Amino acid sequence: MRINPCLLKLLVWAVLFSLAACKTVPELAPPQETGAAPPAWPEPQVQPQPEKTQPGPEPQVQPQPETQPGPEPQVQPEDREEEPESPPSPDFAEPRPRPLIRDQLTVTFGGGDVELDFRKSFIASEAQLYTALYEGLFTYHPFTMEPVPGAAEKWEISGDKKTWTFTIRSNARYGNGDPLRAEDFRAGWLSLLDPRRESPYSSLFDVIAGARDYRTGKEKDPAQVGIEVSGEKTLVVRLTTPASFFPAMLCHHSFSPVHPSMLKKEDWSRPVSNGPFYILEQQSDRLILARNEEYWDASQVNLSRIVVRYPEDGDEASALWNSGEARWVSGDVNLDALTDRSGIQVNPMFATHYYFIRSAEKPWNDYRLRRALSLVLPWAELREGYFLPAKTLIYPIPGYPEIPGLETGDEEEAVRLLKEAGYPGGMGLPEMVIKLTPSQDAARIGGLMASTWKEKLGVPVRIVVVPFGEYFRALKANDYGVGFSTWIGDFADPYTFLQMWRRDSNLNDARYNDADYEELLERSMSEEGEKRWATLAEAEKLLLSRGVVLPISHSPALNIVDMGELDGWYPNALDIHPFKYLSFKASRPLPGVAVGGNP
Repeated sequence: MRINPCLLKLLVWAVLFSLAACKTVPELAPPQETGAAPPAWPEPQVQPQPEKTQPGPEPQVQPQPETQPGPEPQVQPEDREEEPESPPSPDFAEPRPRPLIRDQLTVTFGGGDVELDFRKSFIASEAQLYTALYEGLFTYHPFTMEPVPGAAEKWEISGDKKTWTFTIRSNARYGNGDPLRAEDFRAGWLSLLDPRRESPYSSLFDVIAGARDYRTGKEKDPAQVGIEVSGEKTLVVRLTTPASFFPAMLCHHSFSPVHPSMLKKEDWSRPVSNGPFYILEQQSDRLILARNEEYWDASQVNLSRIVVRYPEDGDEASALWNSGEARWVSGDVNLDALTDRSGIQVNPMFATHYYFIRSAEKPWNDYRLRRALSLVLPWAELREGYFLPAKTLIYPIPGYPEIPGLETGDEEEAVRLLKEAGYPGGMGLPEMVIKLTPSQDAARIGGLMASTWKEKLGVPVRIVVVPFGEYFRALKANDYGVGFSTWIGDFADPYTFLQMWRRDSNLNDARYNDADYEELLERSMSEEGEKRWATLAEAEKLLLSRGVVLPISHSPALNIVDMGELDGWYPNALDIHPFKYLSFKASRPLPGVAVGGNP
């Protein structure tokens, strides 16, 4: 999932406010790889608040750097934002009104153009909304993010671990009362794989036999894809190789079913969905969701209504929090305007902010040139001020091999590589275009890259600034050489970061095409456990050593929520908070008042 680029500037403020208020930034254990076969989990229930979270690495945030982008073309003054020397001290906390209706929750998300067709989406805020509307075979546990049974009542795995047989719950229904069928999964998945659709997450399905050939157009017959139906409630999935992470992958919204009436429909403003909530009303600045009484586990859903607000800016989001209307704020918010800052929650996230060098066109498809660009960058200066600088693409998680990151330069080697590739002193190289957003952070980093490459290697560089709302679309064009993104892992496995660099991935904005990389990813698909992770680590090494990925920082999650008031909301490494589990706590003690049980 990608983070909206206009939200990155908030992250530094969140930690600074937390530190100024002497708050403890919660620690969180990174995601774990799932086992070889899923356990028989009990029916998922609302989980109690754990006594403590597991220790983990210190979270970092995006800094607010200077505005000068270096001697190359500058970002114009009107694009710059003035930054105060330091945030005001949160020396007061004005109490907000308590919720009067305790079965209704109002939340705010950033961005008003919401894509409700999950087959087209790759934005983090939309993934959060989908936890209310759609449900696949497995869903996320609200605290650990481990897979728990969703629409699947039970499943069996063949002896060779390549065939999974799922039984759909007999009482699983859509919001309109129609029964959920195995065919709805098969048809929905195949529609996402349709090469004409170019769905962002279609490459996630490559673990399924025949899926890759079908989505790339090599195979025209959908019957050749390993997704079969055996009876109304039985779905059979054949994998290319054993995949212990398959249940974790199935939590992703791309693996949701599609109601027959929605398969070829373009207007998804009122989708027929099977999740714990459905869309009751849609307005220009909000979505109103109602509890799906047909949902198989409706008795465990405490909220009867959810109002999702899409404020115009951070000031409006802050006002909604201050007034007590919004009880959870995610997205753009003016932290300086909050009258009660006790709700600021910052935690580590399975996410990385990085730049990338495209290899679609000559001469940049020669990895020697990309590596030369990487070797001369002033890494310490680029990452200066970050709480968790990223030397690698993948967030460091237990069990994943430690690999050499991008940390030190070698100007002599860079000059040699340039000469070896046929461009001594940069002579003959075409102009390198860096696409940025109008943010100070992007201006600083892009400017450092531009000035370094020109001064040390003689590479001509031009900076192009694209408005926030148009940036993701602009990355799909073929008119630039360097861009940036922030990626959140979609499930708890390194593959979620590595699959998007495959040559035929719809998420591969860098247009990376490397036979060695493809071979490693293919090999990992037939491996398990430590051996598989070692192969994935080798693939990550290629991305770094061949100058494709330029990691900057591991990003934290930022939310405004009162965890003493809202139950079922826990900080976690994917920053996914399933709506199904949310509810208001029965009571809350007054400040300074201890509440004890009966003796």
